Amino acid sequence: MKDLLHTIVANDVLHAKFLNTLSLMENTGARKISSAQSLETVNVTMLKHAAEEHRHAFYLKKQLLKLHPDWCKTYQYTELLAPVASKQYLYKLDIAASRYLRKELNLSHTNLRFAAYLMVTYVIEVRADELYPIYQEVLSTASSRINVKSIILEEQGHLEEMIDQLNRFSPAWEQHVQKLLSIEHDLYAQWVQQIKDDVYVLH
Repeated sequence: MKDLLHTIVANDVLHAKFLNTLSLMENTGARKISSAQSLETVNVTMLKHAAEEHRHAFYLKKQLLKLHPDWCKTYQYTELLAPVASKQYLYKLDIAASRYLRKELNLSHTNLRFAAYLMVTYVIEVRADELYPIYQEVLSTASSRINVKSIILEEQGHLEEMIDQLNRFSPAWEQHVQKLLSIEHDLYAQWVQQIKDDVYVLH
């Protein structure tokens, strides 16, 4: 991934589309968190997390303005890298989590949505904790005006919060989340490959 990011950061058009793609995915995450909320399960951590994910989406949009003020104003396919995979990534993971939890824990309705929120968010934060520091390292090496340091700090905090919530949800949560980590690994690999394909065409 690091080599791919070096190629992206070296090209302003690709870089803007990559930032926009990350913004899309952060925004999708925020919307999924909001859709999982209910009067029975919503808590201050959930509200805080949704708000911060929306802020990340906005922050990334603001960062790409440093590259060009008129690029990537929306999330149209032509303004993204790997648009299909990027838009489907979280939805596919959420569906897989819901199916697994319904089958293994016999959950439904509100309890199912909340459990899926906990486990999917944990898995996403694990990925964010890996991806954003690598991206920041590449940005620093390239002396880029773009930076994602504030996102890194908040994502680390999110991961700690999710672990705390999962410990309270079930003592066996780590056993269940392994299945989702495996599914996410495959989805991420597909996403990276499609990013590579787009970069190859556009570079």
